[in-house]
Amino acid sequence: MAVSTAPQELDQEAAALGRSEDAAATKRAKRGKLVRYLAMPGFLLLLNIATFLWLSGQDLDSIERRTLTADNLIGKAQEHVWLTLLSTTFVLLLAIPFGILATRPRYRRFAPGIIGLGNAGQAIPSFGMLALLFYLFRVTPWLPSTGTLPVVVALVGYSFLPILRNTMVGLDQVDRSVLEAGRGMGMSERRVLRRIELPLAVPVILAGIRTALVLNVGTATLAFLFGGGGLGDVVYNGLSLRRIPITIVGAVLVATLALLVDYIASLIEEKLTPKGL
Repeated sequence: MAVSTAPQELDQEAAALGRSEDAAATKRAKRGKLVRYLAMPGFLLLLNIATFLWLSGQDLDSIERRTLTADNLIGKAQEHVWLTLLSTTFVLLLAIPFGILATRPRYRRFAPGIIGLGNAGQAIPSFGMLALLFYLFRVTPWLPSTGTLPVVVALVGYSFLPILRNTMVGLDQVDRSVLEAGRGMGMSERRVLRRIELPLAVPVILAGIRTALVLNVGTATLAFLFGGGGLGDVVYNGLSLRRIPITIVGAVLVATLALLVDYIASLIEEKLTPKGL
């Protein structure tokens, strides 16, 4: 009897060991996920606390105290975020439809021109793009030569290519057999695009949006040159007035905003990516 039950006992022990290993792997995965979620916010929090403590030990003059007030810094950060979100929204409304259009068989002949338009915006240096649009707006009487509008137009042109290119790549990499299966089920071209192509292209498109967001955060730092405001105003004041505390605080805030936007975009990308992709 003992001999006959030995294999069963071994099977039970192996099953228990397997369950234990699965539980340990699940626990490690949860711990790793938690660390990944908290690492960047923790780093940014420590960076800003260290900057605040360093600033508290400095002997600030009247100009530095007036510039580094909470109200002024929060206001500049809000302007920076507004420029970034506004420009990225317009890029989404333009680049994704153009990317879809360039991948449709009947409009593929326009794809080189559309990509060339995006390449032109990316090839021109950000400062050059802002300066060129500033001049164009200045010689056009009915358009404002300074403020939010020229800066947003420049940011749209500069960040257009990543979303356009990723939209085209994401749609082109969808397996043709999957599309044929959808058409075989009686789906129209529009329904195939909406129900099959776009969901499968979501991870690549989201990566392009994430890149565009980070580009816009960095480029928006130059918005102060054309009356657009933003944290670049703080950095420039520190450099022009030779006030090191102002320069360091402005630079830390710009870096914090860029890393925070990238972190939030990565969470959104992970959330919106369909399961199994």
